[in-house]
Parts: sequence; structure tokens; C-alpha cells
Amino acid sequence: MGMSVGGAGGGGRGRGRRGKRQPMSEINVTPMVDVMLVLLIIFMVAAPLLQTGVEVELPEAKGQQLPQPKSDPLAVTVMANGDAFIGETPVALDDISAKLKAIAKNGYDEPIYVRGDKGVPYGVVMRVMSRINAGGFKKLSFVLNEEQGG
Repeated sequence: MGMSVGGAGGGGRGRGRRGKRQPMSEINVTPMVDVMLVLLIIFMVAAPLLQTGVEVELPEAKGQQLPQPKSDPLAVTVMANGDAFIGETPVALDDISAKLKAIAKNGYDEPIYVRGDKGVPYGVVMRVMSRINAGGFKKLSFVLNEEQGG
């Protein structure tokens, strides 16, 4: 039946207000800057890798740019030697429409981007476009570089 004589903090020995740690009111910015710099470097390295398709030298022309699609577009690339690719996958000329039908998410309303090397003959690009058109796809667009000068 004893009673404690100590203060309200219980036990005495420096546990009162003086012994408690005060909350830190400063923001340590250094770790946040480190994380941001690492993310910046990662995005700078990854951005060139996001280019889709096969490396091709596009012709230059003037014109108004189409609005960018919300998702990755289907791109058919025609190389200077006549090889055709859907994305980065090589495909035979006669198989283009069948492969596009299998890949297209929106069916025949899917826009198809034709990327032709500027050294490829006009007839080869027209042959590729006729195969795409024969497959039922009607939304065809050419990919060009913007013309410099002139």
C-alpha cells in the first residue's frame, strides 16, 4: 500500500520533457536530389531505346504532322533492299496483310504507318501499300522527316 512520490512523468530520472527528443523540423534534401539525378540518368539512357522499328533513312517532306496515337502504332518498314518489317519483325511481302490482321488490336480501324527508306523504289512501297489495303486496312500514313531549309 505504498504510494509513489515521483512526478507525473513517473520514475523521475530525466524522463520529463527534457529527455524526450524533439521532432526534426528540417527536410533532408540530399537523398531526394540523389534519387532525382539517378532517375534523370535512367530516362536519358532509356529514351533513345524507345524508338520502335528498324533503322531506316526516311525521306524529307513538308506537311502538317498528324496527332500522335495513344498507343504504339503498327509500323510497316520497307528497307532500301526491298525487305519488309512489321515493327522489328521481318515479314514476306505476301504475308503482310495476314500478319497485320493478327496483330491489329482495333481490327481494320487500326492506323498503319508506312516507313520507307528514301532509296527504295516507288513500286516496292506501292506493292507493300496494296498488300496492306488488300488486307482491309484503310488508314495508311507515311512517316517522313521534316524537310530542312528551302
